[in-house]
Amino acid sequence: MSAAPSVEPETGPGALSLDKDPSRIAGMFDAIAHRYDQLNHLLSAGFDRRWRRVAVAGLDLRDGARVLDVCTGTADLAMTASRAQPAPGAVIGVDFAGAMLAIGQRKLHAAGLGRVVRLVRGDACRLPCASETIDAVTVGFGIRNVAETGRAVDEMFRVLKPGGRLAILEFGEPRVPVLRAIYLWYFRRVLPLVGGLLSKHTEAYAYLPASVSAFLGPDALAALLRASGFFGVRVDHLTCGVVYLCVGRKPPES
Repeated sequence: MSAAPSVEPETGPGALSLDKDPSRIAGMFDAIAHRYDQLNHLLSAGFDRRWRRVAVAGLDLRDGARVLDVCTGTADLAMTASRAQPAPGAVIGVDFAGAMLAIGQRKLHAAGLGRVVRLVRGDACRLPCASETIDAVTVGFGIRNVAETGRAVDEMFRVLKPGGRLAILEFGEPRVPVLRAIYLWYFRRVLPLVGGLLSKHTEAYAYLPASVSAFLGPDALAALLRASGFFGVRVDHLTCGVVYLCVGRKPPES
C-alpha cells in the first residue's frame, strides 16, 4: 500500500493550519465561492469537466437511479450526474458551505435543472439521507476536507442501497519523475499564487496543495473503502496521475 507524501507540520505565527473543523473549512470555501468555478476551470486547464464526466460514467447509472453528491460545493458534479439521470429529484447535493450552495442553486436555475437537482446543507459525516435509499454516491475533490474520513465513508456506505456504487475523485501526483517535478512546482508554487491573487484569499489556495499532500494516497483510500465494506474497489489514474478516481460497490443482498 502506498502512503501519501509526508508533510512536515508548519510552526510559528504564520503557519498554515490544516485543521479540518467543519466551521473553519466551510468559512474558507464560502470566502472563495465567488471565484471558485472560474479558478477551477482556469487552474485545471479545463480538465476538471472531463474528470467529472469520467466519474459519472464509472457509476453505470440505470434509469430511475438516485444520486447523492457529497461535498457538492457549487454543484458541478451534481449537474454532470443530472445529465445522465435527468428525472425530477434524481440528484441530491450536500455541502456545509452555504455560499457555495447559493451559487450552485443559481447555476441550477440558469440551466433549468432546479427540479432535477436538490441542494441540501449538511455534513458528510452525518448525511441527511435514510439508510439504503441511494443508488450512487459521488464525491469530487472534497473527501480530503472532511474532518473524519472514515466516518464519512461509513455514512456513504450506510445510505447506499445494496449493490450501490461509489465514485470519489481526488487530486494525486504523477508517477513519472520529470512530470511529477513540473507538476509539484506548478501545484505548490504557481497555483497558490494565482489562486490567491484572483480570489483575494491566499490561505485557501495555500491550503489546497497542503491538504492534498497530507491526505491519504490512492491506495490507502482504496484500502479504507474496502475496510468499510465496499468491494470491487479500483483506482484509475487520470491525466497522467494528476487526479485519481476511486470506485467501489456496496455488496448486494445475499
